[in-house]
Amino acid sequence: MMKFVRPFLIILVLALSSLACFSVSTQSAPSDVLFSDDFSTTDKEWDQVNITSASTDYYNNAYRIIVNDTNTDAWSNPAKQSFTDVHIEVDATKNGGPDDNDFGIICRYTDADQFYYAVISSDGYYGIMKMTDNGGVPIDNENLLESDKIIQGSATNHIRFDCVGSALTLYINGIQIDQKTDTDFTTGNVGLIAGTFDTVGTDILFDNFFTYKP
Repeated sequence: MMKFVRPFLIILVLALSSLACFSVSTQSAPSDVLFSDDFSTTDKEWDQVNITSASTDYYNNAYRIIVNDTNTDAWSNPAKQSFTDVHIEVDATKNGGPDDNDFGIICRYTDADQFYYAVISSDGYYGIMKMTDNGGVPIDNENLLESDKIIQGSATNHIRFDCVGSALTLYINGIQIDQKTDTDFTTGNVGLIAGTFDTVGTDILFDNFFTYKP
């Protein structure tokens, strides 16, 4: 089955100007970590924004994105930092709102009209996406696709998004789900994103965010 992609109404959550690196123990060697955050301290590396349409903030040792408008995405970037090839991982949990949502990871973010992102939904769909001045669309697909590897409902999923050369690869709970190829964007920041379709109230908690050298 396929989920139809909405016409995106975008909320840009502005990035801060500094970046912190943490030597957190992970599966990769510490020297491979470019950036990490377990959100245990509100160190202001990520945005703390509260507007009518959306909010982004630290919450109970996690980072929370809430979206209160329909057909809307909100995102946050940790700092104005640029990477080329990255392997990004995060734990994402539905904290509230509809299962008909989307949430995931950003790479190669330059501005509101130029980045890649990989998302899943709490009702079992996924997509590797590209944002341009025409909005966000799945690469090489018209719609989001269904996967039984996504744990549906109010559950935690481990998302990994690799942006290496022209290859964009999505892993869900340790299993490669999809890979797309695109050459338009080569460098940029990382980030987190969440959004709604026809029902407001998407509420996602992110934790254990790591950006590695591939």
